[in-house]
Amino acid sequence: MRIGIDVGGTHTDAVIMDGAEVVGSTKALTTSDILSGIRAALDEVLRQTGAAPSAIECVMIGTTQFTNAVVTRSGLARTAAVRVCLPTGSAVPPMADWPPDLRSQMDGGAHLLHGGHEYNGRPIAPLDAKEVSRAIESIDASGVRALAVTGVFSPLTPDVEDEIAARFHDSIDVLDVTRSHELGRLGLLERENAALLNAGLKPLARHVIGAMRASLDQAGIAAPVYVSQNDGTLMEAAAAQEHPVRTFSSGPTNSMRGAAWLSDVDRAIVIDVGGTTADVGMLIDGFPRPSGTTVEVGGVRLNFGMPDVLSIGLGGGSIVRESGARVGPDSVGHELVERALVFGGDTLTATDIGVGVGLARIGDRALPDLETGVLDAAQQRIRASLADAVDRIKTSPAPLPLIAVGGGAFLVPDDLPGISRVARPQHAGVANAIGAALAQVSGEAELLYAAGADARDAALASARQQATQRAIAAGARPGTVEIVDVEEVSLAYMAESTTRLRVKAVGDLDLDEIAVRDV
Repeated sequence: MRIGIDVGGTHTDAVIMDGAEVVGSTKALTTSDILSGIRAALDEVLRQTGAAPSAIECVMIGTTQFTNAVVTRSGLARTAAVRVCLPTGSAVPPMADWPPDLRSQMDGGAHLLHGGHEYNGRPIAPLDAKEVSRAIESIDASGVRALAVTGVFSPLTPDVEDEIAARFHDSIDVLDVTRSHELGRLGLLERENAALLNAGLKPLARHVIGAMRASLDQAGIAAPVYVSQNDGTLMEAAAAQEHPVRTFSSGPTNSMRGAAWLSDVDRAIVIDVGGTTADVGMLIDGFPRPSGTTVEVGGVRLNFGMPDVLSIGLGGGSIVRESGARVGPDSVGHELVERALVFGGDTLTATDIGVGVGLARIGDRALPDLETGVLDAAQQRIRASLADAVDRIKTSPAPLPLIAVGGGAFLVPDDLPGISRVARPQHAGVANAIGAALAQVSGEAELLYAAGADARDAALASARQQATQRAIAAGARPGTVEIVDVEEVSLAYMAESTTRLRVKAVGDLDLDEIAVRDV
């Protein structure tokens, strides 16, 4: 058996699964410290199922902790940037396009050094040992203990980043170093941004992942812990401590993967309505459609893989104002059971509207009489918001099925434009936790090749092999690994006709191998 947990802004959901069967599920309120909410959900789902903690083989967790830290500008360490690029690559300095408040909090200085490589592996300039030594001395004296190292075209030739990271580790004690080639794709500035955020989040990541492990220990669960990442697959908890930015979109991604499994539909629109927001995305072959452009988190542009998800301020806790003409975007969040009218509170919420029109039976107190005009106006506002979101996420006018999940799924109407039917599967309220429990592991490879059929065939074979090996190394069972995505993009800015190739492989988590490692 395995446990899936998803920590949202309002609820912390947990499920226990035995193979493909959901044997227990629960929703607990998310707490301000996050961890006591996880513990409450764990205790309840274990009590509900009678499962022994020793029977749990694996725990998969999705969390928004690191996204929230960037958005709210909290828990971030000052971070120094080392960019290996000179004599080129200096026109735009590190953090140049960051929001001023985030930059002022995290900016630990920038150091531009000679070195790096061209796309074909040819060195731009030799590494200057004296420059490196001066950068080490400056960062050591500043007291900054988080560092992001970025080299030109380092995803293709990472040697310089590895060498500089090693030099810093040998020279400065207790230093968190992130090498950009481990995170981002080609594209210097966005990859550097990802490395900077990652380095600044590492102290928080150690605290959060450590506390998660502690809550499992307190519950008597000794199983290995995996954390959901942006593309709907898993990474080991130790990897999440090193690369917390890979979890930024794990919440909506888990919901979409869970929706696909619950409904047995692999191409559809998914709306996950939580307590604070509704996340709208599109499933293609059972996975969230990836964003085709750079994405922003907290105002910072990033270029690693994230799903194309539209979030709107509509959830079960959304506050209703102006006689129903305005619903959200502000929400009572995890105070829903205290402030909503159906629970005896004094705030009119979207949940109250749903109960008032007969879409849901929630709460333990009689709902005060609401004017029909307020109910109708709020319903129309909710419908218009969801219809607009669906229209924005679709890429063609052809009708598609829609899967409604999340605790507030009752707010999704059955007659949205461009939708052929609305599916409301069993266990839809905890689809996010189910998505975490079912998640696979992945491997990805990216490289460049020159024009020509022979070059393409060789590059494709090499990328497939690398992606497959990386998936297996991450914990996938060899016989289940398959290639799920191949992306080729011509690079017009290259001197030669060059194509960027990216290949992704996924496979089922090898629980037998996990058990052997754990022993």
